[in-house]
Amino acid sequence: MQNRRIGDVEVSAIGLGGMPMSIEGRPDEARSLATIHAALDAGVTLIDTADAYHRDAHEVGHNETLIAKALASHDRGKDVLVATKGGHLRPGDGSWTLDGSPRYLKEACEASLRRLGVEAIGLYQFHRPDPKVPYAESVGAIRDLLDEGKIRMAGISNADPDRIKEANEILGGRLVSVQNQFSPAFRSSEPELDLCDELGIAFLPWSPLGGISRAGELGSSFAPFARIAEAHGVSPQRVCLAWMLAKSPVVVPIPGASRPETIVDSLAATELELTAEEIAQLDAV
Repeated sequence: MQNRRIGDVEVSAIGLGGMPMSIEGRPDEARSLATIHAALDAGVTLIDTADAYHRDAHEVGHNETLIAKALASHDRGKDVLVATKGGHLRPGDGSWTLDGSPRYLKEACEASLRRLGVEAIGLYQFHRPDPKVPYAESVGAIRDLLDEGKIRMAGISNADPDRIKEANEILGGRLVSVQNQFSPAFRSSEPELDLCDELGIAFLPWSPLGGISRAGELGSSFAPFARIAEAHGVSPQRVCLAWMLAKSPVVVPIPGASRPETIVDSLAATELELTAEEIAQLDAV
């Protein structure tokens, strides 16, 4: 497994996104635990979660609790950087709402600390800007958590270039990660990726394969990925992740998974070397 850096921590070049194991359509707990353990066995040392990754209103933090259980029952669990987020909420009716108030973010962090069973969260990220709250106030709460030692590193998610710069300034140059949507179907975050590359901030693409419902259609939707996959004898999904890794050393994709074989295939992308010509063909999609 190749490694990359988030702040001062070395992590696997591809992480595991936990959301599919906790929202609608999730598998049973046994399969989820097997998926996380398969990722650890294959060398994963980064798992991404959030307190909002749950299905029903009464089970806030379902995914954090699941990940804590999986890590506690595996001999490599202590080697994993768990990245969680606060600021997004799920009322339980399938919708997503926002609360970026400092009070809520600090309460959410305390709850995440309890669910994860740690004294300090490895990486805590502001999940999504709340139009009702000045961005500086939300990021200021993250700064306070960092200063208080409740979190070891700070990140933001779903941010444009101006907010990345603003957050980094508010955090005193301590912004270590930006988690934005990025995939062959969603390329509008390339300016953010370029800025992260310039600043040396980790860029964590979420839904890198197109999302839970569309990841399996990647090859049929984007012919060059299927053609290059066939030439290498691998899946289009593996080609997609290898393409992302080739874009910049700050890129650390976090594909979601709910089956062991899916995450194992994704992780093998670190071993796939694409030619400059192949990368150019994929860039042109």
